[in-house]
Amino acid sequence: MIKADLVRKVMASVDLPQSKANDAVNAVFDAMRDALTEGERIELRGFGVFLVKNRKRGIGRNPKTGVEVAIPPGKTIRFKPGKALRVIG
Repeated sequence: MIKADLVRKVMASVDLPQSKANDAVNAVFDAMRDALTEGERIELRGFGVFLVKNRKRGIGRNPKTGVEVAIPPGKTIRFKPGKALRVIG
């Protein structure tokens, strides 16, 4: 599924014109991006949780040459699915 598919689903669900549905989807993504940029946790009950985690400094290796490369510390986004999304199998 791509963003255009989400826009079409919003259009069908709430009977909005495409431009309004596109604005709504963009607004949600912008709000999520802003929250994650500020290091906030996003919890969507029944769906899951988006977290910003610190990534440790490490050493990688260039697969072509085998030369070791330092990987700087940073932040990464993790997603933990809610109970409704977990596949039991």
